[in-house]
Amino acid sequence: MNALRSGMPASTTLAVEEVNTLAGFVALETEWNALVERAGAGVFLRHEHIRVWLESFAPRAALVILTARDHIGRLVAALPLLAERRSVCGYPARQLVAAANTHSCRFDMIAEEPRSAGAAFLHSLLDRPGWDVLRLFDVPEGGNAWQLLHAAQEAALPVGIWESQRSPYLQFPTSHEALLSEKSAQFRANLRRRRRQLERMGALAFERVADETHLAERLAEGFALERSGWKGAQRTAIAQDERTRVFYSRFAAAAARGGYLSLFLMRVDGKPVAFHYGLTYDGVYYVPKLAYDESLKGCSPGLVLLEEAIRDGIARGLRGYDFLGTDAEWKNNWSTESRPHHWLYIFRDTTVGRTLQKAKFHWVPAAKRWLQRRSYER
Repeated sequence: MNALRSGMPASTTLAVEEVNTLAGFVALETEWNALVERAGAGVFLRHEHIRVWLESFAPRAALVILTARDHIGRLVAALPLLAERRSVCGYPARQLVAAANTHSCRFDMIAEEPRSAGAAFLHSLLDRPGWDVLRLFDVPEGGNAWQLLHAAQEAALPVGIWESQRSPYLQFPTSHEALLSEKSAQFRANLRRRRRQLERMGALAFERVADETHLAERLAEGFALERSGWKGAQRTAIAQDERTRVFYSRFAAAAARGGYLSLFLMRVDGKPVAFHYGLTYDGVYYVPKLAYDESLKGCSPGLVLLEEAIRDGIARGLRGYDFLGTDAEWKNNWSTESRPHHWLYIFRDTTVGRTLQKAKFHWVPAAKRWLQRRSYER
């Protein structure tokens, strides 16, 4: 255990502990989720999401889960990391990385007081041997983990920042009609036309799944729909990778038990034609995965289901729709803002750390620019 005391009042002294086993992490569930709720950390940092992710994608990983407690022993901050050896620009490096991947959607530090937590975690990590670079990815701009980066900058450590994606977000108005009134006449006409095209093919039916009743069957239908399209052709569909299928299946069950599952299915004469792997959490609708019948692309079943899900969310009093991932035209047609995400790097102030930072953020980018100029000149 390490305690941060550098100039901080005794009442804000944080004791940092490191959890290195899955059993130790599992034991934190109740107070971890209580912290997530207090800190407004979001659905993807809930204990069950991280636990299922670890069990699915990193069952044998070396865990470095940092926790911070206040002077009365209350959990006030957490940062789930993994230790691994992986090269940076061809240089071997001992890395501490976010316990997350592309299926995590985003990552951040969980903290009631981010500035104190960032300083405490950095202090603890600098006392910890065995790492050259800390890498956190898809951190929202202004997220808590930026305080860890700011603490590193104040300590004159080598750092780096790389923008990874901009996620569109739609803030819901008071009604579906109010939303459509903000769109162009052409946009509204296109929505009506696509729905009529599908209705001519058969009866439209929409289903929102919020509990475990028939959950396995609905997931199987959604996963099959995804596999039938371009993702299946590229072998990136959920059903084509056992770890990925287990992750989404187990997390859906956990979300149902937690009361925030919102799967959507649209059918034409009983046949599934569009699917949302959706979550409703803290008044926001999230869709980590979606699919539609690509043989009906001309009828835009995905667009019709999207409108129905938005209509449903507004009717239920939700605040908005977080599209997640990178921006795209179909998302931007609906969204009212875009939220940048970044990869944050902190390097040790050692020969190895400084070399890695120079390679990642100076030498390699400079070489790429030089090669692009040479290619252009030819």
